[in-house]
Amino acid sequence: MAEQEAAGVLGLAQKAGHTASGDAAVREAVEKKEAVLLVIATDVSPNTEKELVHLAEKANIPVIRMLTREALGRCLGRAPRAAAAITDKGLAALLTKKMSIE
Repeated sequence: MAEQEAAGVLGLAQKAGHTASGDAAVREAVEKKEAVLLVIATDVSPNTEKELVHLAEKANIPVIRMLTREALGRCLGRAPRAAAAITDKGLAALLTKKMSIE
C-alpha cells in the first residue's frame, strides 16, 4: 500500500514539473544540484544501480528503491525508467514519508 501511495506522489511530482527521468536528465539534475531525492527502480542492473547510488552519495542525495522500471515509467507517463530525480523538497519529503510507512 505504501508503494502505491508513493507512486501517486511520483505522478503528482511529474505533473507539477518536479521530476527528471531518464539517465541523462537524472545525471544533469544531480550535477546541477537540482535533485533532492533519487528514486531507483528495483529491477535495474547491478552496475546501473551502483553508478546511480555513487552519484547520489557524492552529491549527498538520499536514494529510495521502489517499483519496477516499467511501473516507474508508467507513474511518470513515460517509457520504462531506471531512475527519476525529484527536484522539489516538499514532494521529496512526502515520498520519503510514504515509503517509510509499511
